[in-house]
Amino acid sequence: MEKAATIKEWYMIQAALISLWFNVVLFVFKLAALVIVHSLAIATDFAITVVGLTVSIILYKSLKLSMRPADLIHNYGYGKVEHVCEAMEGVVLLGIGGIMSFQSIAALFHPKEVVFPWVGFASSVLSHTLNFIGAFLIFQLARKSSSPAVKAEGVHYTLEGFISSAIGCAFILTILVKEGKFSFIEPYIDPVTTILVSIVIAIPSIRLAKQAFVNLLDISIEEPSKMEAVVRLAKHADYYCNFKDIKTRTAGHKKFVEMKIIMPKDMPFSRAHDVVSKIEKDIASGIPDSEVTLTMIPCSKDCGLVQDNKPCPYYADK
Repeated sequence: MEKAATIKEWYMIQAALISLWFNVVLFVFKLAALVIVHSLAIATDFAITVVGLTVSIILYKSLKLSMRPADLIHNYGYGKVEHVCEAMEGVVLLGIGGIMSFQSIAALFHPKEVVFPWVGFASSVLSHTLNFIGAFLIFQLARKSSSPAVKAEGVHYTLEGFISSAIGCAFILTILVKEGKFSFIEPYIDPVTTILVSIVIAIPSIRLAKQAFVNLLDISIEEPSKMEAVVRLAKHADYYCNFKDIKTRTAGHKKFVEMKIIMPKDMPFSRAHDVVSKIEKDIASGIPDSEVTLTMIPCSKDCGLVQDNKPCPYYADK
């Protein structure tokens, strides 16, 4: 289990490093394109990259923090920092979309001609390529690590890739109409594209932030993992009387399972402890990145078997 956890943590760190270095490259050439082209659409794309670069740095630090073991202050560890990073990314992207929308609406009343549209198009093509390569690599690592923060970063890169595609198409349209009879619409293409891009940003950003906030409120683990816990518990049914109060929660890529297990009252404590420990390990082995805690409760002997003076069928000293 510890080795598997270490491998997953390595995947998470690699994803954060890929995101960081790709964003550094994107930052450099988008800044150069913005200085040359003076485009609102590129400004929006550049602002998203600035956020992406900032989040990449925070993501790297956050993932390092999430790997720290539980301590006296954080008894369940630091896994929830992944959800904080996820929520922050969604909220900031939403804010950028809103700000750029207002600027674009203002630009519609004072349109400006875009200079060097070919430079903007080349920048968009390069951005499109890097973003989708980065998204592919990050999603691969997200599946291997089961990290919501890494998955959110993959969503960010995919979103940037589609935005760059839309901006590239806008520059092509600008080039086509620039010298034709529809040249009067050319100054409006850039702000309209920016508004459309802002809308595209808003929809997944709201979903991303909403899911992160739901996870921060101790959402239970996914249904298949719950069923796996019950199935593995049932394998040991000969050694306990009953179970109740199943509680589960998630913290980043980590899962926590807690429940009360009713043990035969006449079973020696050491024997009951060994049985419960074995059940805990079995359940944990079936749910990746999980911590399982079973609380032993002695049987109250109020069942029909005891009332009929019959022996307990669950207590087998073997």
